Amino acid sequence: MRIRAIGAALAGALLLSVAACGAGDDPLASDSDSNASAGTSAVTVGSANFAESELLAEIYSQALEAKGVQVKRQFNIGARELYLKALQDGSIDLLPEYNGALLSALHQGGAPQGVSKPDDVLAELKKVLPAGTEVLEQSAAEDKDTLTVTQETATKHNLKTIDDLKPVAGQLTIGAGPEWQERYQGLKGLKELYGITFKEFKPLDAGGPLTLNALLDGKIDVANIFSTDSAIATKKLVVLEDTKNLYLAENIIPLIRTEANNPTVSGALNAVSAKLTTDNLTQYLAKVQVDKQDTATVAKAFLSDNGLV
Repeated sequence: MRIRAIGAALAGALLLSVAACGAGDDPLASDSDSNASAGTSAVTVGSANFAESELLAEIYSQALEAKGVQVKRQFNIGARELYLKALQDGSIDLLPEYNGALLSALHQGGAPQGVSKPDDVLAELKKVLPAGTEVLEQSAAEDKDTLTVTQETATKHNLKTIDDLKPVAGQLTIGAGPEWQERYQGLKGLKELYGITFKEFKPLDAGGPLTLNALLDGKIDVANIFSTDSAIATKKLVVLEDTKNLYLAENIIPLIRTEANNPTVSGALNAVSAKLTTDNLTQYLAKVQVDKQDTATVAKAFLSDNGLV
C-alpha cells in the first residue's frame, strides 16, 4: 500500500477524531486541586505503528488517568511523517518520541555534525520543534534503529560494522518500513554518510514481525530492527556497529502540544520518564512481543511495579 494512500485515509479519520473530541467536552469532575489542574478537555494520546510505541503510549495514558486526567487514545497512526501531521493539526496532543530520530527528521540533512549525545541532541531538538509543541523530560531508556544481520550473513561477508557493508551491499537486499526509503536515518543517510547502496530495498514494516521474519527466512539480508527487540538475543542476530553515528542518542521523550500541557500532565509524564530504562523497557516489551500479553495489562504492570499508580 502506498504511503500517500495511507496518509489520505488516515488524514480523513483523524479529522473526524478532531471533530469528535473538540473543545466542547465536559469539564473533568474533580475533588482536588491536582485533578482540577488537569484541565477541562481530554488529552488525546497517539502512537506510531509499532509495538513499543503503542506500549509507551498506553503507559503514558494510564499514568495520566491515575492523576485524574481524561484520556483519549489514537494509537497505531503510522510512521513519523503521519503522526507529526496529526500532532500539528490537533488530532492528537501527545505521543512518545525518540530524541535523535525526531531531530534527524526535523533538521534539514539530518542532525548537525558532531551532535550525538543525549543532552546535545535534546538541546538541538528544542530548536527545531514544530510551532506549538514541546518536549518534556527525556528518559534514560533508549531504543535505536539498527542494521542487523544473521550470524550466517555476518560470517559470510565478515560484517561487524556498517562500514563493512560497503563492498558487498550491491549484492544484498535490505528491509525496513516503507518510509525508510526517504529518511535520512534510512537509505539517504546510508548513501550520504557511508557511501552504501543496496541491491534492493524491500518495504516491510517498522522493525516489526514482517521485517524480522523476512530476515530469518532469508528473504532479505539486512534488516532495520530496533535495539530493544528481544529477537536480537534470542535469535543470535548481529547488530552492525554504527561507527559514523547515523543513529544518534535515541532517548524516549514525551512530545506534546503546548496547549495540552499543564503541571498535572507534565508531572505524570516526567515521573514515567524517570523510571524508564533501556533494560526495563526491553523486559516489558518482551511481554507484549514474545509472551503476547495485552498492551494495557503490561502497561499497568509497569506502572505498578515502579510505584507510579
